[in-house]
Amino acid sequence: MASVSHVVRIGILGDFNPDFRSHHATTESLEHAARKLEIEVYSEWIPTPSLTDKGAEKILESFDGLWGAPGSPFKSFDGMLKGIEFARRRDWPYLGTCAGFQYALIEFARNVLGIADADTAENNSGSKNIIIHPVACAVPGRKSDAPKLSGKVPEIRLRPGSYLQSFYGKNKEVVTEEFFCNFEVNPEYEWCAMEAGFPVVARGAQGEIRAVESPTHRFFVATLFQPQLSSAEKHPHPVILAFFQAVEDWSRKKLDDSVLE
Repeated sequence: MASVSHVVRIGILGDFNPDFRSHHATTESLEHAARKLEIEVYSEWIPTPSLTDKGAEKILESFDGLWGAPGSPFKSFDGMLKGIEFARRRDWPYLGTCAGFQYALIEFARNVLGIADADTAENNSGSKNIIIHPVACAVPGRKSDAPKLSGKVPEIRLRPGSYLQSFYGKNKEVVTEEFFCNFEVNPEYEWCAMEAGFPVVARGAQGEIRAVESPTHRFFVATLFQPQLSSAEKHPHPVILAFFQAVEDWSRKKLDDSVLE
């Protein structure tokens, strides 16, 4: 590996569970990207209860990028939202996958659009504004104990001209991605993403929302699918590579700015 001048630090918002394949895949996929780009990485899981503490913002500032991880329901609903809010409000590079995508939509609805009780059906809160609801169409042929939306799902259509499409390559319009979830965006609240400034950039075969991004942030991409599950040592996932590069760019900018002060 080429020599490096500093270490890129990535905080993973979520409650690490050693039994979750996706949690191991998250940290491993960052290593795949780091070795490909010849950049040294340090990643750390940030438990959601700690994100409600008084000093949480200082902790988040110590990282160069944040990844909203799968694994809902989280130990702290409010903590997860605060972590995502920090990334959005402070323009920190953010990648949300699965629950990190779902909770990003809830965060936008609550804190940008003022829908105070925006929630996921998974929480059984009785809210009238359920932004995230159960998957409508189960994937055929999945394992009996698997979530309704699981395994490799084809026909994920990328929006032409989006950042997300550019990560895969400009001629790529349809991709296959791996999912592991029981919840997705309630189509009645699709307007929330656009209204908050996060247009839909990927859809399923029936038009279901599969990814959103911000055209104005350094990097803010959230996907219902889990790119980490198909990342490999020799073939790091392009979305994770793009996230990692954005994090490294921001890390260097912060470093340069600190030298000038």
